[in-house]
Amino acid sequence: MEALLSTLTRGGPIVGVLIVISLFSLTLIVMKLLQFRGTLSGDRQREAAYALWSRGDRVGAMKAVEGGGSPVDRMLLAAMSGLRAGHQGGALDTELEWRGNSEVEVLSRHIRTLELIAMISPLLGLLGTVLGMIHAFQELALAEGAANASLLAAGIWQALLTTAAGLVVAIPAAIAASLFASRVDRITTAMERAVGRLIAVDRQRH
Repeated sequence: MEALLSTLTRGGPIVGVLIVISLFSLTLIVMKLLQFRGTLSGDRQREAAYALWSRGDRVGAMKAVEGGGSPVDRMLLAAMSGLRAGHQGGALDTELEWRGNSEVEVLSRHIRTLELIAMISPLLGLLGTVLGMIHAFQELALAEGAANASLLAAGIWQALLTTAAGLVVAIPAAIAASLFASRVDRITTAMERAVGRLIAVDRQRH
Protein backbone atom coordinates (compact mmCIF):
# COMPACT_ATOMS: atom_id res chain seq x y z
CA MET A 1 0.00 0.00 0.00
CA GLU A 2 2.81 2.37 0.91
CA ALA A 3 4.59 1.53 -2.34
CA LEU A 4 1.43 2.31 -4.32
CA LEU A 5 0.96 5.65 -2.55
CA SER A 6 4.62 6.48 -3.13
CA THR A 7 4.27 5.68 -6.82
CA LEU A 8 1.13 7.79 -7.17
CA THR A 9 2.76 10.69 -5.33
CA ARG A 10 5.52 10.77 -7.93
CA GLY A 11 2.92 11.46 -10.59
CA GLY A 12 2.51 15.02 -9.36
CA PRO A 13 -0.56 17.11 -8.52
CA ILE A 14 -2.57 15.93 -11.53
CA VAL A 15 -2.55 12.38 -10.17
CA GLY A 16 -3.91 13.83 -6.93
CA VAL A 17 -6.70 15.51 -8.86
CA LEU A 18 -7.46 12.25 -10.66
CA ILE A 19 -7.64 10.39 -7.35
CA VAL A 20 -10.22 12.88 -6.08
CA ILE A 21 -12.20 12.56 -9.33
CA SER A 22 -12.00 8.78 -9.06
CA LEU A 23 -13.44 8.78 -5.54
CA PHE A 24 -16.22 11.11 -6.69
CA SER A 25 -16.94 8.88 -9.68
CA LEU A 26 -17.10 5.74 -7.54
CA THR A 27 -19.49 7.49 -5.15
CA LEU A 28 -21.80 8.39 -8.04
CA ILE A 29 -21.67 4.84 -9.39
CA VAL A 30 -22.66 3.37 -6.01
CA MET A 31 -25.47 5.92 -5.66
CA LYS A 32 -26.85 5.06 -9.10
CA LEU A 33 -26.62 1.32 -8.44
CA LEU A 34 -28.70 1.79 -5.29
CA GLN A 35 -31.15 4.01 -7.16
CA PHE A 36 -31.68 1.48 -9.96
CA ARG A 37 -32.16 -1.45 -7.62
CA GLY A 38 -35.63 -2.88 -8.13
CA THR A 39 -36.67 -0.34 -10.77
CA LEU A 40 -38.01 -3.06 -13.09
CA SER A 41 -39.54 -5.28 -10.43
CA GLY A 42 -43.24 -5.72 -9.65
CA ASP A 43 -44.46 -7.51 -12.79
CA ARG A 44 -46.72 -9.80 -10.76
CA GLN A 45 -48.45 -6.93 -8.96
CA ARG A 46 -49.00 -5.09 -12.24
CA GLU A 47 -50.49 -8.17 -13.87
CA ALA A 48 -52.90 -8.45 -10.95
CA ALA A 49 -53.74 -4.75 -11.33
CA TYR A 50 -54.59 -5.17 -15.02
CA ALA A 51 -56.87 -8.09 -14.20
CA LEU A 52 -58.67 -6.11 -11.49
CA TRP A 53 -59.02 -3.08 -13.75
CA SER A 54 -60.50 -5.18 -16.55
CA ARG A 55 -63.16 -6.45 -14.09
CA GLY A 56 -64.03 -2.89 -13.08
CA ASP A 57 -62.32 -2.99 -9.67
CA ARG A 58 -60.39 0.26 -10.04
CA VAL A 59 -59.77 0.71 -6.32
CA GLY A 60 -58.34 -2.78 -6.02
CA ALA A 61 -56.18 -2.27 -9.10
CA MET A 62 -54.72 0.93 -7.67
CA LYS A 63 -54.06 -0.74 -4.32
CA ALA A 64 -52.19 -3.53 -6.15
CA VAL A 65 -49.56 -1.09 -7.41
CA GLU A 66 -49.60 1.47 -4.57
CA GLY A 67 -47.01 -0.48 -2.61
CA GLY A 68 -44.56 -0.64 -5.50
CA GLY A 69 -41.71 1.83 -5.41
CA SER A 70 -40.56 1.52 -9.00
CA PRO A 71 -41.00 4.28 -11.61
CA VAL A 72 -43.17 1.88 -13.63
CA ASP A 73 -45.54 1.45 -10.68
CA ARG A 74 -45.71 5.20 -10.09
CA MET A 75 -46.51 5.88 -13.74
CA LEU A 76 -49.14 3.15 -13.81
CA LEU A 77 -50.74 4.54 -10.65
CA ALA A 78 -50.75 8.03 -12.18
CA ALA A 79 -52.48 6.68 -15.29
CA MET A 80 -55.06 4.88 -13.15
CA SER A 81 -55.72 8.03 -11.15
CA GLY A 82 -56.19 10.03 -14.35
CA LEU A 83 -58.58 7.51 -15.87
CA ARG A 84 -60.53 7.22 -12.64
CA ALA A 85 -60.87 11.02 -12.56
CA GLY A 86 -62.31 10.92 -16.07
CA HIS A 87 -59.31 12.33 -17.91
CA GLN A 88 -59.12 11.25 -21.53
CA GLY A 89 -57.22 12.02 -24.72
CA GLY A 90 -54.90 15.02 -24.74
CA ALA A 91 -55.40 15.95 -21.09
CA LEU A 92 -54.37 12.49 -19.92
CA ASP A 93 -51.47 12.31 -22.39
CA THR A 94 -50.14 15.69 -21.24
CA GLU A 95 -50.29 14.72 -17.58
CA LEU A 96 -48.60 11.37 -18.15
CA GLU A 97 -45.94 12.93 -20.37
CA TRP A 98 -45.10 15.42 -17.63
CA ARG A 99 -44.89 12.70 -15.00
CA GLY A 100 -42.86 10.46 -17.28
CA ASN A 101 -40.38 13.23 -18.04
CA SER A 102 -39.99 13.87 -14.32
CA GLU A 103 -39.24 10.20 -13.67
CA VAL A 104 -36.70 10.05 -16.50
CA GLU A 105 -35.04 13.25 -15.27
CA VAL A 106 -34.52 11.75 -11.83
CA LEU A 107 -33.24 8.47 -13.29
CA SER A 108 -30.83 10.28 -15.64
CA ARG A 109 -29.34 12.48 -12.92
CA HIS A 110 -25.53 12.27 -12.65
CA ILE A 111 -25.15 10.14 -15.79
CA ARG A 112 -23.93 13.22 -17.67
CA THR A 113 -21.44 13.81 -14.85
CA LEU A 114 -20.03 10.31 -15.31
CA GLU A 115 -19.79 10.91 -19.06
CA LEU A 116 -17.91 14.15 -18.38
CA ILE A 117 -15.52 12.35 -16.03
CA ALA A 118 -14.91 9.70 -18.68
CA MET A 119 -14.11 12.44 -21.19
CA ILE A 120 -11.86 14.73 -19.15
CA SER A 121 -9.89 12.13 -17.16
CA PRO A 122 -7.76 10.93 -20.13
CA LEU A 123 -7.19 14.58 -21.10
CA LEU A 124 -5.97 15.37 -17.59
CA GLY A 125 -3.74 12.32 -17.75
CA LEU A 126 -2.35 13.45 -21.08
CA LEU A 127 -1.74 16.94 -19.71
CA GLY A 128 0.16 15.43 -16.80
CA THR A 129 2.25 13.35 -19.19
CA VAL A 130 3.13 16.37 -21.34
CA LEU A 131 4.09 18.42 -18.29
CA GLY A 132 6.10 15.49 -16.94
CA MET A 133 7.96 15.06 -20.23
CA ILE A 134 8.77 18.76 -20.30
CA HIS A 135 10.16 18.50 -16.79
CA ALA A 136 12.13 15.36 -17.66
CA PHE A 137 13.80 17.01 -20.65
CA GLN A 138 14.51 20.13 -18.59
CA GLU A 139 16.31 17.94 -16.06
CA LEU A 140 18.16 16.26 -18.93
CA ALA A 141 19.22 19.62 -20.31
CA LEU A 142 20.43 20.84 -16.91
CA ALA A 143 22.40 17.64 -16.36
CA GLU A 144 24.42 18.34 -19.54
CA GLY A 145 27.26 15.86 -19.70
CA ALA A 146 26.13 14.02 -16.57
CA ALA A 147 22.89 12.90 -18.24
CA ASN A 148 22.24 9.17 -18.61
CA ALA A 149 19.49 6.88 -19.78
CA SER A 150 18.28 6.08 -16.26
CA LEU A 151 17.62 9.77 -15.54
CA LEU A 152 15.52 10.13 -18.69
CA ALA A 153 13.71 6.83 -18.11
CA ALA A 154 12.73 7.84 -14.57
CA GLY A 155 11.25 11.10 -15.82
CA ILE A 156 9.36 9.39 -18.64
CA TRP A 157 7.73 6.68 -16.51
CA GLN A 158 6.63 9.23 -13.95
CA ALA A 159 5.09 11.28 -16.75
CA LEU A 160 3.32 8.28 -18.27
CA LEU A 161 1.90 7.44 -14.85
CA THR A 162 -0.64 10.27 -15.21
CA THR A 163 -1.90 8.88 -18.52
CA ALA A 164 -2.43 5.48 -16.92
CA ALA A 165 -4.19 7.10 -13.97
CA GLY A 166 -6.46 9.05 -16.31
CA LEU A 167 -7.47 5.88 -18.15
CA VAL A 168 -8.07 4.00 -14.91
CA VAL A 169 -10.49 6.74 -13.85
CA ALA A 170 -12.15 7.12 -17.26
CA ILE A 171 -12.86 3.49 -18.14
CA PRO A 172 -15.16 2.61 -15.17
CA ALA A 173 -16.95 5.95 -15.52
CA ALA A 174 -17.57 5.38 -19.24
CA ILE A 175 -18.81 1.82 -18.71
CA ALA A 176 -21.09 2.88 -15.84
CA ALA A 177 -22.53 5.83 -17.79
CA SER A 178 -23.32 3.59 -20.76
CA LEU A 179 -24.95 0.88 -18.62
CA PHE A 180 -26.97 3.41 -16.63
CA ALA A 181 -28.18 5.14 -19.80
CA SER A 182 -29.26 1.76 -21.17
CA ARG A 183 -31.11 1.07 -17.91
CA VAL A 184 -32.95 4.38 -18.18
CA ASP A 185 -34.03 3.46 -21.72
CA ARG A 186 -35.35 0.11 -20.49
CA ILE A 187 -37.28 1.73 -17.66
CA THR A 188 -38.72 4.35 -20.02
CA THR A 189 -39.89 1.61 -22.38
CA ALA A 190 -41.40 -0.33 -19.46
CA MET A 191 -43.31 2.78 -18.29
CA GLU A 192 -44.69 3.42 -21.77
CA ARG A 193 -45.66 -0.22 -22.16
CA ALA A 194 -47.39 -0.34 -18.77
CA VAL A 195 -49.43 2.79 -19.42
CA GLY A 196 -50.29 1.70 -22.97
CA ARG A 197 -51.52 -1.66 -21.74
CA LEU A 198 -53.66 -0.05 -19.05
CA ILE A 199 -55.31 2.25 -21.60
CA ALA A 200 -55.94 -0.73 -23.89
CA VAL A 201 -57.52 -2.69 -21.02
CA ASP A 202 -59.64 0.34 -20.09
CA ARG A 203 -60.88 0.75 -23.67
CA GLN A 204 -61.86 -2.92 -23.89
CA ARG A 205 -64.24 -2.39 -20.99
CA HIS A 206 -66.16 0.35 -22.83
